Amino acid sequence: MTEAYTKMLQQMFEQGQKMASAFMPGMETIDPKAFEKMFPAMPKELLEMWFGKTFNPEGLDARTRFLVTIAAQTVLGPVGEPQLRITIKNGLAAGATQREIAEVIWQMSMFGGLPATQKALEIAQSVFAETEETEK
Repeated sequence: MTEAYTKMLQQMFEQGQKMASAFMPGMETIDPKAFEKMFPAMPKELLEMWFGKTFNPEGLDARTRFLVTIAAQTVLGPVGEPQLRITIKNGLAAGATQREIAEVIWQMSMFGGLPATQKALEIAQSVFAETEETEK
């Protein structure tokens, strides 16, 4: 990366932060990890309602719905990190494998770009590590 390119990215990042602060004053004080601690996973009843077959008994199963949601959140980029972390946790609980989740994220690289893909893969690896620690 050239210095000019790095500077341009830094300016874009700073402008984005200013815009986000203007839209949601006080947002910088919000701790996304606090939300995760309060709701580490979605209750089973909500999972079934939103991601199960409540609305469409003949439709997608919860595992597939979570994989599709992970794909969409990956394309959105790092703005939805807390939501992506929770969706990955719930996707694993619904039966998706780590490999399937990683493949879905990688597939989105052509739509969301490599930076969004890289961030999503980092988030997924973090969730996988946390899940493995919990299972020990």
